[in-house]
Amino acid sequence: MKKFLYLLTAGSFLVFASCEKPENPFDASGSFEASEVIISSEASGKIMALDLSESQVLEAGQVIGYIDSTQLVLKRNQLEAQAVAVLSRQPNVAAQLAALKQQLSATEKERQRVQNLVDVDAATTKQLDDINAQIEVLKKQIDAQKSALEISIEGMHREVVPVRIQIEQIEDQLRKCQIVNPINGTVLVKYAEANEMTAFGKPLYKIADLSTVYLRAYITGDQLPNIKLNQQVQVHTDDGAGGFKENTGVISWINDQAEFTPKTIQTKEERANLVYAIKVRVKNDGSLKIGMYGEIKF
Repeated sequence: MKKFLYLLTAGSFLVFASCEKPENPFDASGSFEASEVIISSEASGKIMALDLSESQVLEAGQVIGYIDSTQLVLKRNQLEAQAVAVLSRQPNVAAQLAALKQQLSATEKERQRVQNLVDVDAATTKQLDDINAQIEVLKKQIDAQKSALEISIEGMHREVVPVRIQIEQIEDQLRKCQIVNPINGTVLVKYAEANEMTAFGKPLYKIADLSTVYLRAYITGDQLPNIKLNQQVQVHTDDGAGGFKENTGVISWINDQAEFTPKTIQTKEERANLVYAIKVRVKNDGSLKIGMYGEIKF
């Protein structure tokens, strides 16, 4: 009877031992995410074309559509015509000074003739002084007329400056009517379609650069002293055959504040612990997807 009880106890111990949860070989776990960017409209109007689809790979600087810009073009043409009209009123300085300059030239010739007469005592010095005074008056008239014309021209150019600035603003708005993709990445969500109306700031699509993804995981306070920024770690993901695929990652961010463990952690006791969030940057060979789970080994 004692022998039977001994065997029963030993068997029960082996059963309970075999049911114990094996120790987790990894230091932390989490899910993959990417730096997602929502591209919004920079103009208002009808979307004339939007050539993209979800999961499409786009390059930075690629034109993928445009928004109706008819009214902007007409406004620009109106402003350009207004600038031309203002500048067309500017006076011809050479033409308006031609008569005075011709009169000055004739008077200077007359002065030379009188000077010759004075030299032979055939004319008085008063006649010469009168002609010199006329020449000085003509020169001052020319300078005054030239100054007035230059001021008039300068005023017209200043009048055109605000128009030119408005034209530049229209040109900027016309450029923004083109929908240009700003970064390399993959389209995750498409929010708009061609022939729909859009407005400034309205989302058009969401894109993310999936060539590099981030594993967001949580570590305990005891693990915190053992890691540092730019530290290389091993990232493990399911390979689909019951094993793990290994990638090298780099710790790119460590939260400086503790937080309660996210609800995705299974047990209530673990959820009550304070942990620190970290991000591990992993080069993606195409097998890592947003939302996929991964394990970290320090």
